[in-house]
Amino acid sequence: MKKFYFCIYMPNSKNIPKRSITELVKENYVFAAVLHHFGIKFYLYGEKSLEEVCKKFKVKPIQLMEVLEKWASNKEPSSEELYLHPIEVLVEYLRKKHYHFVCQQLPFLSHMIAGIQPSEAYKGLMDDLNLMFPLFVDDFIHHIHEEENTLFKRISLLHQIENRQYSLLDALKILEAKPTHDMALEHDAHDDEMEGIRKLTDNYKINKNTGIEIKVLYHHLQEFEKELIIHARIENDLLFPKVIELEKEVKRKIQIQIQSN
Repeated sequence: MKKFYFCIYMPNSKNIPKRSITELVKENYVFAAVLHHFGIKFYLYGEKSLEEVCKKFKVKPIQLMEVLEKWASNKEPSSEELYLHPIEVLVEYLRKKHYHFVCQQLPFLSHMIAGIQPSEAYKGLMDDLNLMFPLFVDDFIHHIHEEENTLFKRISLLHQIENRQYSLLDALKILEAKPTHDMALEHDAHDDEMEGIRKLTDNYKINKNTGIEIKVLYHHLQEFEKELIIHARIENDLLFPKVIELEKEVKRKIQIQIQSN
């Protein structure tokens, strides 16, 4: 199983522990994120062998490979699968993705941007990125907190109203607050959050002289952007329509309750 895995994800895998970090990262850019997971900044140990670095950080090479294998085999549920689940499952999935973004991907990208020593050709760009990315992170985290404190909270309130945990008067006050449809329109405005970074990097443009550090950074920025696009689609195409329908159903039940009083 291990040999099969190495053949797929680590070409030329003979004597992996003896090979340099730069070699291994060049063959699989995801390996840079795996190293970061263990507290190892790949761009600081490029010429060191995997064996040397693992010894320094008291990590076994096989541990790194197991994490790489786990990440490679991790399959995200499709939109069709998610649609079949109730709102609560969808919200929990999105919460976990928020945690993944904030606690794993953003720190990795931030450390790379702050730590990479670029060639002269990329120095100006990296200086700008060092100014822009922290602002992007702050705005992104604010957006996530706002979403969880408004949309996710409203979902919880709708379920509580449906279960008659509020008086009729309080339920009406909650329902009269900003409707989910308005939240959905506001959410659309945040869908292209990485536009500034994309423009700054000229759509992550590289050339034959681009160093491995920049290539790895651009790869992971692009992967992060792809995940954000998928995440936004799940929210816009699955979550918001489900919540709007739930809201309509709750209002219908409240109307029936009012008429019966």
